[in-house]
Amino acid sequence: MKSFALLTTVSLISLSTLATVRPVMALESRQPAETRIAQGNNQDAIGHYNRGVGYIQQEKYDLALAEFTKALNIDPRYAEAYLNRGFLYEQQEKPDLALSDYNQAININPRLAEAYNNRGFLYGEQGKPDLALSDFNQAININPRLALAYSNRGLLYRQQEKPDLALAEFNKALNINPRLAEAYNGRGLLYDQQGKPDRALAEFNKALNINPRYAKAYNNRGFLYDVQGKPDLALSDYNQALNINPRFAAAYNNRGTLYDQQGKPDLALSDYNQALNINPRYAKAYNNRGFLY
Repeated sequence: MKSFALLTTVSLISLSTLATVRPVMALESRQPAETRIAQGNNQDAIGHYNRGVGYIQQEKYDLALAEFTKALNIDPRYAEAYLNRGFLYEQQEKPDLALSDYNQAININPRLAEAYNNRGFLYGEQGKPDLALSDFNQAININPRLALAYSNRGLLYRQQEKPDLALAEFNKALNINPRLAEAYNGRGLLYDQQGKPDRALAEFNKALNINPRYAKAYNNRGFLYDVQGKPDLALSDYNQALNINPRFAAAYNNRGTLYDQQGKPDLALSDYNQALNINPRYAKAYNNRGFLY
């Protein structure tokens, strides 16, 4: 049993400065991460927060997590720090910790649209579509220009087998932000579900042209290549996904399935075990490992 990663990226809030109350989105800042780190004051919450953002941009996630925690130790009402730490916990497959931080962010700032988006995404992963939809709607009510919330709502509609609604949401997201890789990835998943593999492949390629570090798009394209009987291309994409995110349980599961198909049970077992070490609740990996035995 192979599985897609039916996921997109959650929102990440960026740099907060002494002069700016409302932060901007992380990767939109023109100032180099190294400069922000140098400017950060280790003795103050904003300094630690900014260092955390810089470390995320440098893909030093453990250091980023430590900085957001330091910021919260100084200022326990720093909503954006809870949001970003929740984002990191979710990337680490720690959903309970992520949910706790998103709840804290919303309790502190009920108008923080990105926190509703992220919590909705997490609820969707947990099989709670009604809660997910409510949070995406709230995010969009607060910020009708939050393209990622439309994209995530599109993923939810796709999972609910409402393809027309899903496609409309992905298109809305791309009208707002034509370079939103997550929306192309979501639209690719929808096209694959509709039996349109060529269109799906084109969408995954667009996502990766925009963001060559997008692990989920590599995983999804790899799955598509696998289905098309192109195991070498599939393996290359799974490997790339795992090089970018070594804690990507779905990519281990999918690569394990490919190894199983190739008659490499030891490699398959190792990947299923790794997927379950990362996410002990991953039912598909248990199922696949069971078939291997």
